[in-house]
Amino acid sequence: MTIINFVYVAIGGAVGSMARYGVSLALANSSLKAFPLATLVVNIVGSFLLAIVYLYAQHHSSQQTLWLLLGVGLLGAFTTFSTFSLEVVQLLQQAAWFKAVAVASLNFICCIAAVAVGLWLKPFLVNYWN
Repeated sequence: MTIINFVYVAIGGAVGSMARYGVSLALANSSLKAFPLATLVVNIVGSFLLAIVYLYAQHHSSQQTLWLLLGVGLLGAFTTFSTFSLEVVQLLQQAAWFKAVAVASLNFICCIAAVAVGLWLKPFLVNYWN
């Protein structure tokens, strides 16, 4: 492990966290203000993209730099389990039981489904990358 690997992760992380903040700002005026939509969106999109980046890194094993920059850095910072967890606990503290269960369920189901769809695309992507 060299210091440059940490630099790749840091650069990706900076871009990913700015992108997550941008999505939060873009969705701040949505009609679903009481529902943590931004966190759900970044987690679903990030999960799907992580599956694609993972497949690409596997297919091009020489692309460790790309994995560090995009997979670990950018998408690691873009997605947010900690914010999701905080939002669910805040909803529980407000006795918004249905909303808390809905947020937790949607994040869990949709994010896993997004990864599954991304991985399902492997044969199509491998043909495209070749």
